[in-house]
Amino acid sequence: MPKKIDPEIKARAVRLVTDHLGEYPTLTAASAAVAKQLGVGKESVRRWVIQSQVDGGSRPGVTTEESAEIKRLKAENKRLREANEILKAASIFFAGELDPRNR
Repeated sequence: MPKKIDPEIKARAVRLVTDHLGEYPTLTAASAAVAKQLGVGKESVRRWVIQSQVDGGSRPGVTTEESAEIKRLKAENKRLREANEILKAASIFFAGELDPRNR
């Protein structure tokens, strides 16, 4: 299970990479340097920066809010499908009980 990292550390890492991006040849190099300073994974820092850029509109992709909405809708869809299956099974059961041929 992934460990939870303090949002302040994430924000600090993103800010440091963004501020010092010009000093490094690539985003990956800047992320690795900041990750080493903060004691977190370099790939995590790189993904945080990319997501920050997506959320800011400077990079195409799914924003954090959109991702949360998609996740919520998928969970709701799953619950509704399960409820629908229960109702179908119940209607089949009761239709069989009411069938006069079964008496």
